[in-house]
Amino acid sequence: MPKPRAKPLVQPHKPRALSGSRLDLLIYLALLLVTFAVYAQVRHFDFVNYDDPDYTIGNAHVRQGLTAQGLEWALTSRDAANWFPLTWLSHMLDFQFFGPHSGWHHLHNVLLHALAAVLLFIFLERATQARWRAALVAFLFALHPLHVESVAWVAERKDVLSACFWFLTLWLYVRYTERPGSGRYLAVASSLCLGLMAKPMVVTLPFVLLLMDYWPLARLGQQWRKAMWEKLPLLGLSAAAAAITWLVQKHAGAVKLLPLSIRLENATKSYALYILKTFWPSRLAVFYPYPRTFTFLSLFASGLLLAAITVGVIVLRRRSPYLLSGWGWFVTTLVPVIGLVQVGGQSRADRYMYIPMVGLLIMLIWGGAEILERLRANALAVPLAAAACMACAVLTWVQIGCWRNSETLFRHALAVTTDNSVANHSLGNYLMASGRLSEALPYLETAVSIDPDSVPAHTDLGSTLARMPGRLPDAIAQFEAAILLAPNAPIPHNNLGSALTQAGRLPDAIAEFQTALRLDPTNDEARRNLAAVEAGGATDTHLTRGVALLKAGDPAGAIAELDLAVRSEPNNDDVHNNLGVALSHFPSRQAESIAQFEAAVRLRPNNADAQYNLGVALSGIPGRLPDAIHHLEAADRLKPNPELEQAISQLKAEHQ
Repeated sequence: MPKPRAKPLVQPHKPRALSGSRLDLLIYLALLLVTFAVYAQVRHFDFVNYDDPDYTIGNAHVRQGLTAQGLEWALTSRDAANWFPLTWLSHMLDFQFFGPHSGWHHLHNVLLHALAAVLLFIFLERATQARWRAALVAFLFALHPLHVESVAWVAERKDVLSACFWFLTLWLYVRYTERPGSGRYLAVASSLCLGLMAKPMVVTLPFVLLLMDYWPLARLGQQWRKAMWEKLPLLGLSAAAAAITWLVQKHAGAVKLLPLSIRLENATKSYALYILKTFWPSRLAVFYPYPRTFTFLSLFASGLLLAAITVGVIVLRRRSPYLLSGWGWFVTTLVPVIGLVQVGGQSRADRYMYIPMVGLLIMLIWGGAEILERLRANALAVPLAAAACMACAVLTWVQIGCWRNSETLFRHALAVTTDNSVANHSLGNYLMASGRLSEALPYLETAVSIDPDSVPAHTDLGSTLARMPGRLPDAIAQFEAAILLAPNAPIPHNNLGSALTQAGRLPDAIAEFQTALRLDPTNDEARRNLAAVEAGGATDTHLTRGVALLKAGDPAGAIAELDLAVRSEPNNDDVHNNLGVALSHFPSRQAESIAQFEAAVRLRPNNADAQYNLGVALSGIPGRLPDAIHHLEAADRLKPNPELEQAISQLKAEHQ
């Protein structure tokens, strides 16, 4: 007779818990999904007229896509008063694959933001072994409304790109501390270099690595000497990037020489406001004007808050070391942009909190978890975390809507700030470029009254007045005011020449156009205007308005103006060439674009720009590469360019 078995033949089913790796994968997927869900609306957004033209649609180097000459330019460029070659290359990559269609550029930012959130989670989980706390920090990072500016603004690609390398470097550093070796250290240094090449603000990362050595890695006991020595090469990399950035910004005139006392006052108040905006993110704006004065009460309250937090984290450093690391992260990473060295006219910016906020989130999440444990209220953790994420998601969705276009962005900025010259100017400029002159005028007048030293504001106000009946003398006065402020700026001279032409003062107009060309020999608009005046024509035409709309990032409006220009000037090669450029913004109209370039070349074969544009357009069409090379070679003969010659050589190699 068989003996009874110790165990049943079939074990009762027991649910198995997800393994750690599966949980991590689910968290990665959730971070990606919620980020894209909240930011999905940006795929319909335009470029804005504040910095976006300089970084994307109006930058000739970027528009060419990825090329050998573009790489050389990116590595040496001082455009935008900074040095960030990796960011330039990412914008070129967008044009290589998506052309000038803003929605894809926006979605690239969203992808990098989601990736940064995933990398933040990976780093924090590995460093702290606290999966759910790390996940909550990553979700709040992904969903916080203070980060909308960095994600929804195409020009802030440098924020999201540099953050990816920032968190990657931290993760690589944790791996290095687990098993030190030259290969792992080289990986840390390489990732830091890439981050510095994306945005110079990464210079503080070596100091944050030291904070990580304190907590959570606990390396500053017996290993403190080693921890210090291994940061020296990394500090050298940061110092080199900081020196390059300083020289570039100083050369570009971006550094503002404000009294030290004012800069210290603004820095103190900004630190406190950044903390406030993290916990109560309201009245966010693309530009915060520098305050004219600081009240004693606000400065005292700000200083008291900072001092109290600093004393608190020092007192609690042994019991809660994460507080000191988190506070040090926040304070240290803001140093390059807190205004001690003032670059630009802003008092602070939401985008500056993109990385620094992580320090505050660490303090909040780890501190909150500790409090719940002491109160034996851990059951509240999940609903509180869910409520925080949901609140952030809703506020972020609303804030993203402000970035739909330049008009929505700057109307919102004017609603939540005061004495904002930049917002008034940018909104007025957008309305002017859209042909809404009567709407644009009061905003531009306000911009000039707030900042009478702004050359662009005077120039754009003059351009608006010149197109309004009976306001030509006022327009001339504005252009002359701009020239007094910046005698070597070519654009005011060109615009003054156009206004003088309308007034019938042709000799004076010719002198202004000649001055503009002397200051900038590549200024095609001034050259066209000079030729028109010498031939007895007018300068304020559909062509000039179409070119202005193109520069303002409104290709649809430009097409409308340039279509009218073609009807009135069918034999003007510049009209056909610019219409071709405007049409090239729309994939469905590429054939029309090529037809316009071909018309321009037929009318004037020595039009180097038209030859170049036709060559570029044909190079993307199967079977037309020989024709493309022919037109590019013609452009190079007319206007020799070593970079173009390299591109032609590459195309010939591809053709063979």
